[in-house]
Amino acid sequence: MASFRSALYTGEVAHHRLRPKRHRLRYKVFYLLLDLDEIDTVTDSLRLFSRNRFNLFGFRDRDHGDGTAAPLREQIECHLRRASVEAGGPIRLLTMPRVLGYVFNPLSIYFCHRVDNSLAAIFYEVSNTFGERHSYLIPLEAGSTGTIHQASRKTLYVSPFLGVDMSYSFTVAPPGEQLSVTIAGRDGKGPLLVAKLAATRQALTDAALARAFVVYPLLTLKVIAGIHWEALLLWLKGVRLERRPPAPREAVTLGHERLPSATKSAHTSV
Repeated sequence: MASFRSALYTGEVAHHRLRPKRHRLRYKVFYLLLDLDEIDTVTDSLRLFSRNRFNLFGFRDRDHGDGTAAPLREQIECHLRRASVEAGGPIRLLTMPRVLGYVFNPLSIYFCHRVDNSLAAIFYEVSNTFGERHSYLIPLEAGSTGTIHQASRKTLYVSPFLGVDMSYSFTVAPPGEQLSVTIAGRDGKGPLLVAKLAATRQALTDAALARAFVVYPLLTLKVIAGIHWEALLLWLKGVRLERRPPAPREAVTLGHERLPSATKSAHTSV
C-alpha cells in the first residue's frame, strides 16, 4: 500500500456556549486530510473511497468551493492570488467525506503551503444549513511555526441562535501526528462560544476507513441530526432566534493574521 500525504484523523468535537444560557456538547468524529494533488491517486489505491461517484466513502468536488466543476485547487489559488498570497505548494483539505453518499460539513479547512512546504495561509470554508457557503482566508507571515493564532469578523449567518455581529478567533495546531482547531466567538459583550476539534492522525487505508465506518456509523447523518437536536435543546432553554440577514455578496472574507491580545486571553475551556 502506498504511503499518502493524505490521512485520516479521528477525535472529538466539543462546543461550549457561555450565554445567555450555558450549553455544552461533545461528539466523536473523524475527518480526512486530502492533498488536492493526490486525491485521484488515493481513489485509485483504495476500494472504499471514490471521487465524484458513489462508494462507502466519497469526495465530490462540488461539495466545496463555488459548487461548480472548476478544479478545486484552481479555485483556492485564485483566492490566494487575489489576497496577494504567494503559495504554490501543497493545498491540503481537512473535511468529512461523504458516507454512503451523504455529507454536511459545517467547517472545512484548507492548509495552503508555499513551495518550500511552509504554511502560507489557512482558508476556512463554512457552510450553513440554509445552503449557503462562505470562506475566511487568513494569510501567514513567512517563517510562522507552531500554534497559529488568527482572527476575522463573522460575515455568514450560521446558527439561528447567533447573529453576525460577532468576530471569530482561531487557534490552530496544523496537521501532524496531532491536530487541533479552536474557534472562539465573541460579540460586543465578550466571549460567547468556544468550539474545539482535537484529533489524532492515522494512515489512510481501506482498513482504517472500515474501522471508522464501524466506530462512527453514519457520521455525516449524525452531524446534521445533531445540529437540529442541539438547536431544539437551545430553544427549550429559552435562547431566542436571531434574524437571518442576506448572505454576503463576496465569497471570501479576508481575515487578520494575528489575534488581538484581548481576544487571545478570552478563550474558554470546552
